[in-house]
Amino acid sequence: MLGNFTYCNPTKLYFGKEALENLHGELKKYGQKVALVYGGGSIKKNGIYDAVTKILQEEGKDVVEIAGVMSNPTIHKLREGVETARKQGTEFILAVGGGSVIDYAKALSVSVHCDEDPWEKYFVKFEEPDCATLPVGTVLTMVGTGSEMNAGSVITYPEKKLKIGHVFADEKIMPRFSILNPVYTMTLPKYQMTAGIYDIFNHICEQYFSGTDDNTSDYLAEGLMRNVIEAGRKAVVNPEDYEARSNLMWDATWALNTLIAKGKTTDWMVHMLGQSVGGCTNTTHGMTLAAVSLPYYKFIMKDGLPKFVRFAKNVWNVDAAGKSDEQTAEEGLAKMKAWMQELGLVLHLKELGADETMLDDLVNGTLILQGGYRILTKEEIRTIFRQAM
Repeated sequence: MLGNFTYCNPTKLYFGKEALENLHGELKKYGQKVALVYGGGSIKKNGIYDAVTKILQEEGKDVVEIAGVMSNPTIHKLREGVETARKQGTEFILAVGGGSVIDYAKALSVSVHCDEDPWEKYFVKFEEPDCATLPVGTVLTMVGTGSEMNAGSVITYPEKKLKIGHVFADEKIMPRFSILNPVYTMTLPKYQMTAGIYDIFNHICEQYFSGTDDNTSDYLAEGLMRNVIEAGRKAVVNPEDYEARSNLMWDATWALNTLIAKGKTTDWMVHMLGQSVGGCTNTTHGMTLAAVSLPYYKFIMKDGLPKFVRFAKNVWNVDAAGKSDEQTAEEGLAKMKAWMQELGLVLHLKELGADETMLDDLVNGTLILQGGYRILTKEEIRTIFRQAM
């Protein structure tokens, strides 16, 4: 294990079919005025909205609703929510939905009492809040982002064609509690489910494909990846397989609650590429990651060859006997591609509406990070996008 680090994760998790009952006790800990944040209304069709609002009423909370949070929440929607929460005198935010809704709730948390423009402060300058922040709780309805147990928030500025994430340093930005009932995820359309499955997998890859030492984090990552692969296959065949859906929900949480990042560097360039695609096309996050992953990993494979060989053998069960390291690594990526096709994931940017006329915007919207095996140039990013088309 490399370096010195601190690990603290204050989010309390309630898991299982009866998890929502714990909302009663948690609400008693927070203020009277609650902002209920949710998305496009699916929670009203599947009964989750009724169950949550019943508990809010029973606990005597004054509730203002901030509805219509989109899959790529925008800065305009954030500003609208800030105005609503200020008028209400909001003391607590309850996010009911998937990662986008929870990301939005965290951005709202740090913005309600902020005198500066949240886009400039948090998503351009990447500053930390120097104002009071609001506590957030979550009821998770879609798995993938891990936002239920981390301090990350991603916001889009459509006119600028930018989609930017900020992982806040202060642990108080993490949800105070998250309620995880796998049954709540079973009404998702297949497209959204598979996008979430790949989002989980890629979160693990982003932390795995970096570093060279033998460390605990990579062994944990391999176990999580193997479970996502198997549970993903089962969920695609039978979306109501409770065991598969519960495993995926738990995998998603541990994939991005910062545990497996400890003691090593991390990459995150697939996310930078994918978020740029999202900023230009407003398409589903997990699918943007799927479309750029294989071109990126093929591009950097030789730079991190020992880890790609390990990935092939330990995650995909590739038999390396009689093969060169490059052949072994390539077979691992081929098996990954086959699994992605089995799930029905998008493998080309053109399927998301992107084309070569967008290349300049895609390249300019990609932040270059330095934690992986290769620090990309702008021209190399252009090459990867071309190969992803």
